[in-house]
Amino acid sequence: MTDAYQSPAFDPALAARLRFVLVEPTHPGNIGAAARALKNMGLGQLVLVNPQRFPDPEARFRAASAVDLVDGARVVQTLGEAVDDASLVIGTSARSRRVPWPMVTARSGAELAHQALQGGPEAAVAFVFGREASGLTNDELARCQHHLMVETDPAYPSLNLSMAVQLVAYELRMAWLAGVRPPEPPWDRPWASSKALEHFMTHLDRMVDHSGFLADREPGQVRLRLRRLFFRTRLDQVEVNMLRGIFTGLERVLGAKASASEAPAPDRTS
Repeated sequence: MTDAYQSPAFDPALAARLRFVLVEPTHPGNIGAAARALKNMGLGQLVLVNPQRFPDPEARFRAASAVDLVDGARVVQTLGEAVDDASLVIGTSARSRRVPWPMVTARSGAELAHQALQGGPEAAVAFVFGREASGLTNDELARCQHHLMVETDPAYPSLNLSMAVQLVAYELRMAWLAGVRPPEPPWDRPWASSKALEHFMTHLDRMVDHSGFLADREPGQVRLRLRRLFFRTRLDQVEVNMLRGIFTGLERVLGAKASASEAPAPDRTS
C-alpha cells in the first residue's frame, strides 16, 4: 500500500520573497482574515501600509491560528517603503484604467511571480491590495508593473479584501506545486490490455442479451454507450477479472450456457 498523497510545505526560501501588501486597510478583521489565508497556503510576509486600526484585537481574533502572521506584520507609512526593494510589483484592480496597462489574472500573475523569483536570491515579488472601499489610487497603480484583475462575474465584480488575498495566495501555491508535485504513484495492478477489454465487452454484450434489457431499445446505441462508459473508466486487469467473474456467476444463476468460442475465460492471475 502506498501512503496517501500529502501536499508538501511551501518552500520557505521562496515564501520569504513573496509579500502581500495591504494599503490602508480599514477593517482589522480583514487583516486577520488575510493572515489566515496566507498561512493556509504556506505564505507569511504581510506588510500593512498605514492601517487605520492596528494593532487591534479583532485582527488577532480573525486570524485564528495565524496570529503569528498578524503579530509579525510589518507596518510602514508609504507604499514605497513596502515595495521599493521588490523586483516585481503586481497591483490588484477591479477597474479598467484610461491608460492601458499590462494585465494579468490571479493565475498568470502567480506564474509570472514564480518566474521572477528565479532571478536569484535577491529577487522579491510584492502583490499590492488596495482599500476595501476604493482600491488603489492611480498613482499607486502606477508603481506596479502589472495590474491583476480577478475574473469575477461582471454583475458583481467586488471581492472582499481577504478573499482576494486568498485567491492570489492559492494560485501562487498551485504555480509552485506544478514544479514540485511528485508523479502519481504507480497503480497496484497492470492496466487491462486492449485485448482483455475486448473480451470483457464481448462478455458484457452477452450478459446484456441475457438480461432482456435490449427489448424496445436500439441495440447498437446501448452497446456503444456501455463501451464508452467502461472506456471512460480505466480498468485494470484485476478489475476486469472481477467483473467477468460476476458475469459468469450471474450466467449460472440465469442458466445461461457460456460458450468458450464466444469469449475466452478470464485470466485468473492477479
